[in-house]
Amino acid sequence: MIRLFFPEILKKCKRGPQVVLPKDIGIILAYSGVGKNSLVVDAGAGSGWLAVALGNVAKRVISYEWREEFAELAEKNAKRAGVSESVEIKRKNVFDGMDETEIDLVTLDLADSDKVVPHAHKALRKGGMVMGYLPHIEQARRFYEACEASGFSDMQMVESIVRNYLVRSAGVRPENTGLTHTAYIVFATKKQ
Repeated sequence: MIRLFFPEILKKCKRGPQVVLPKDIGIILAYSGVGKNSLVVDAGAGSGWLAVALGNVAKRVISYEWREEFAELAEKNAKRAGVSESVEIKRKNVFDGMDETEIDLVTLDLADSDKVVPHAHKALRKGGMVMGYLPHIEQARRFYEACEASGFSDMQMVESIVRNYLVRSAGVRPENTGLTHTAYIVFATKKQ
């Protein structure tokens, strides 16, 4: 049995559509450098878990979600987690573009994220970063190539794999199962 550990802020949230798990949220926060002065665009909100985690550390998060039932759940989760002051759920399809400019980080958790990369490039400040959260390697490749074509640099693709350990008096060893692949995470920086 896989044991998942969640920080208190996410324990308050309900699940609807697939969520970004803490193991990947940690990578996103660490690699992007998002902090207390950061402005973030997040799309699609889904259950809002990534928006909640980002809103806990960033100055402001605008999360795009065009499906009303997902937008409502993400808003409720932001309230439950106590970050509704810093997280706004925007009911708009990000494929139509982003309204914001001078953004520090754009996170894309969408099936066709590669099609949103040009919009992300426009929204980001110089030195800002786009991140794609992509379950399939073909999606990750398309996203990576779209970043190159849009003029991004410093592309990096990573994957986070968690392996829990059994700690017993008889000995310590890895558990038989673990939380392995959830998504490929691709980061790219807008050239200075």
